[in-house]
Amino acid sequence: MQAFEHPIDAALLLRKKRRLKKELLSRDIAWIDKRIAVLGGSTTNEICDQLELFLLHHGIRPTFYQSEYGQYWQDAVFSNEGLDAFRPDVVYIHTSWRNIPVFPDTTATVQQANDMLEEVCGHFTAAWEKLQERFGCPIIQDNFDRPAWRLLGNSDISDHRGKTNFIFKLNRYLYDYADSHKGFYVNDVDYLAACFGLEKWANPLYWHMYKYSLCLEAIPALAKSVADIIKSIYGRNKKVIVCDLDNTLWGGVVGDDGPEGIQVGPEVPMGQIYSEFQQYLKEQKSIGVLLAVNSKNDEENAIAGLNHPDGPLKPGDFAAIRANWDNKDMNARSIAEELSLGADSFVFIDDNPVEREIMQAAGLGIAVPVMDKVEAYLQTLDRSGYFEVTSLSDDDLSRAAMYQANAQRKTLMQSAGSYEDFLRSLDMKAAITDFEPMAIQRIAQLTNKSNQFNLTTLRCSEGDIRAMQESENWLCLCGRLQDKFGDNGIVSVVAGEREGDALHLRLWLMSCRVLKRGMEDAMLDTLVTGARARGISTIVGYYYPTAKNNMVRDFYGRMGFALIKEQPDGSTVWALETSAYAPKNPPIEIN
Repeated sequence: MQAFEHPIDAALLLRKKRRLKKELLSRDIAWIDKRIAVLGGSTTNEICDQLELFLLHHGIRPTFYQSEYGQYWQDAVFSNEGLDAFRPDVVYIHTSWRNIPVFPDTTATVQQANDMLEEVCGHFTAAWEKLQERFGCPIIQDNFDRPAWRLLGNSDISDHRGKTNFIFKLNRYLYDYADSHKGFYVNDVDYLAACFGLEKWANPLYWHMYKYSLCLEAIPALAKSVADIIKSIYGRNKKVIVCDLDNTLWGGVVGDDGPEGIQVGPEVPMGQIYSEFQQYLKEQKSIGVLLAVNSKNDEENAIAGLNHPDGPLKPGDFAAIRANWDNKDMNARSIAEELSLGADSFVFIDDNPVEREIMQAAGLGIAVPVMDKVEAYLQTLDRSGYFEVTSLSDDDLSRAAMYQANAQRKTLMQSAGSYEDFLRSLDMKAAITDFEPMAIQRIAQLTNKSNQFNLTTLRCSEGDIRAMQESENWLCLCGRLQDKFGDNGIVSVVAGEREGDALHLRLWLMSCRVLKRGMEDAMLDTLVTGARARGISTIVGYYYPTAKNNMVRDFYGRMGFALIKEQPDGSTVWALETSAYAPKNPPIEIN
C-alpha cells in the first residue's frame, strides 16, 4: 500500500486507520503473530494504533499490552501480574525528555551533574535489566529528544548545567549500552524529531491537553520507526534492490547518448547527484543488500554505462543483470528464480511511473517507492526503512560474494556430465556443530528470514536460541557449508526438544542457496547420530504449511520418516526410528 511508503501520509493514516486495518488483515499471507508490550512514560493509545498498522503492513500481526499512564518503570522493574501473564515477545519503552527524573540546575557543580547522570543511567538500566531477566526478549528503547527551548542558549549543549548537554550524555550512555548488549535496540527519536522539525514535534499543546510527548501528526513516523526495528528483528526486511539504469543510475539514455554522454560524476551537470546515489547503493551492498539490474536496454549498452569511469557501481557489483526488452515484471521473476529468493523481498527503483505502475500491478509483492526527483532518490530509499539493520553478521557482510560464487557453481553444473559429478566436483565440506555462541546471531536471523525451506516457521530471537542452546533437553545443530568457490556460511538449522525417549523437531530450516547439494542429508545423518548417543529412539518431525513453504511439504517422507498424522489444514506429523536409520552419506566431508 502506498500509504506506508515514504513520504508517509500521516493525515490518511490517522483518519482512515480502521479501514486500513481491515484491508491489511484481509490479505491471505503467512502472518507472524507477536505480543508487543508498550511501556509508556506518556499516553500510548494512538502510538499502538499506528504501530499496529505498520506491523500489519510488514506481515506481523500484533497483540498489545499497554502500561498504565506513566508506569513504564514500575511495570519494568516490579512484578506485574498482567505483564507477566502477557509474556511479551518484544518490549517497547516509549519515553521522552519529560521522563528523565532529574536534571542539574544552574547551581550544580560538574561533579553534581555527573552524579545526577549516573543516577539517571542507573534508573533506566534497572528497567532494561529487569525486563531482560523476566522475559529474555528484544527491548526497544527511545532515545531522548530535546526540549524545544534552551535556557542557556547555545551554551545549553556545552555547559554541564544545560538540559541539552545532559540529554546528549544520557543518549551517549544509551548507545554504548545498545552496542554492548545483544537484543537491545535504540529507536532514534532524536533523529525523527530533527527530520520532522523540533518545534512541531514538541508542540506543548499535545502534552498539556492529551499527555502525548509528541504532536499527533508525528505519531505515524514514530510508529513506522519502531515497526522497522521489529520487522527487521523478525526477518521482514527486503533483500534486493532492483535498479533501472537510464535516468535512475545516471542521467540520460545510454543507447542514444553513448556511455560518454550520460550524466554521472562531478564533470557534468547533475552528474554528482547520480554518483552519490550510486555510492549509496554500493554502501547498501556492503551491509548485505543484493543489487540487480532490470533495464529496457541492449545489454552491451547497459554494461558500457556501468563501466563509466566516474560511476561508483560496476557490473561486478550486481548479483544479476537483466538488460533486454522484456517486460520488467518478467525480468523480476527471472531474477528471483536466479537468486532463489522471493520477489516480495525486492525493492524496485525506476524513474518511470508507468513501469512502477506495471510492477505494482503484477502482484509480486515488490516494494515500489516513488522515485520522481533524482535529488530525492537517496533520501526516499533511506527513509523507507526497507533494510533496517538490527544485526550485522559476517554472513551479511559477505552475502554478495556468496551469490557471485553461486553463479560460478551454476556455470560448473551446466558443464558437468551428471548432477552427481557436479556435486563431487564442488569439494564440499560441512561443519555441523551445536549452537555455538558466535553463531547465535546468525541462527536467529535464519529463523526469521527463511520461508521456503522452513518446516515449522518458528521465529526466534537471539534469547530464544540461547535458551535452547543452554538447555539439556534440546539437541541443537547448525551447519556451515563451503566448497571450492567459497564459504556459504551457516545455511541450515535443526533443533529438537526431548520428551522421554523421543526428540520433537521444533526447527528445521535451510537456506535455498544450497538446495539439492546434500546438506539436508548431512544434517539428518548428524542428528540421528546425536540422538542415538542420547538414548533417543524416535525423532518426531512437524510440518506446518504456509504460503511459501510448499516445497518441503513431503520433505520428511523423502528423508525416510513415516507419516503418523495429517490435519485438515495440511499440517503433518512424521516419525523416524533411529535404530533403523541408514546413513545417507552425501558427497560432503563432514567435520
